[in-house]
Amino acid sequence: MDHLFRHHYGKMVSVLTRIFGLAHLETIEDAIQDTFIKALSAWRKQQPEYPEAWLTQAAKNRVLDIFRKLKSEKQRAHSFSSGMEARAINELFLDTEIKDSQLRMIFTACHPSLAPSEQIAFSLKTISGFSTREIASALLTKEETVKKRLSRARKTIKSRELSFEIPSGKELPKRTSSVLEVLYLIFNEGFHSNRTDILIRKELCSEAMRLCQLLLTHPAVRTPDGYALFSLMCFHASRLDSRVDDAGVMVDLEHQDRSQWLFPLIRLGNDSMEKAVESGAFSHYHYEAAIAAEHIKARTFAETDWKRILLWRSRLYELQPTAIGSLNLVIVYLQLGELEKANELLQQIDPGRLEQRAYLYYGTMAEYYVLNGEPEKALSSLDLALATVINRNEKEYLLGKKNKLSEINL
Repeated sequence: MDHLFRHHYGKMVSVLTRIFGLAHLETIEDAIQDTFIKALSAWRKQQPEYPEAWLTQAAKNRVLDIFRKLKSEKQRAHSFSSGMEARAINELFLDTEIKDSQLRMIFTACHPSLAPSEQIAFSLKTISGFSTREIASALLTKEETVKKRLSRARKTIKSRELSFEIPSGKELPKRTSSVLEVLYLIFNEGFHSNRTDILIRKELCSEAMRLCQLLLTHPAVRTPDGYALFSLMCFHASRLDSRVDDAGVMVDLEHQDRSQWLFPLIRLGNDSMEKAVESGAFSHYHYEAAIAAEHIKARTFAETDWKRILLWRSRLYELQPTAIGSLNLVIVYLQLGELEKANELLQQIDPGRLEQRAYLYYGTMAEYYVLNGEPEKALSSLDLALATVINRNEKEYLLGKKNKLSEINL
């Protein structure tokens, strides 16, 4: 059901927005939520043979429900009337029309009239149905901040009567970069979720990859950055099955079973990367994909080329000097045995800037203390990590590390 929700939410929002217009977006979102609630109730007794078809038909029915609601409120939109006269509802649910509607929705959500922070929050909400908590986690910010951004975005859309369309000319590249950032964040939440009950959310990874592929099929928005992002997604997605064990506990890169990595996805990532580097201009997606490729090329963890990764990490940090970027550099220095450089960077990082991911700082600090021969400080850092981590799977992983360290020092 979660997979179907992610897969269909954006489709339904896009198609219904095309029919009723952005002015009625909140009504549309409420209607879609109702559809899924009804599905949950109806499917408890018996799941339909074709769940996707069931949801599509339910969405069509909601078109008429919304129409009646708007008409009763004397808010019937002219665009709805003219649209219904020109095109049957069924035609709008054809695969080609759905894809077109989704592209329109993605680029509308990234409209320049919205502040960049509002674009991303609004996109995550409308395209993939993220909750405010999920958006806050993806953006490393507070839920209340997300709520304000969403509210401002909706007010701007109404007051400025923004159009539901794919822009052209000079406006297209500006929005394309925002669209890629949204897809990047959707994939990241799937690859490393900040939910309490699950670490990996494959439905989000697959949705982000599907939407990225959709962009790459459109000549006007097919860019080197888009290919680099898709390459990064392929490389990361190839490792999903090895990132948790049978009990659902996280498995770090060093101990992952590399025979489980999906090489068809790796080949797809390599093909996409070849297209991404043709222009010679590199974005942060290029560098992140290059880092992921280095891990994949290594037959074992011991054979990882950390010096090469340091090069890519350093260039990435030059583009994006963030707290998480500093922390990733620390990890590379630890692997290279350059403890002094690692500690120097650690002292410069404010864990509070990592918001919900602060536990990663304390976990990395623990690694430093272990390598520096200070087990007591390492245990204290692991306690701080355990106190701040939200995800149950990661908590089990950190607890396992603490127990092993405690046993060694008994």
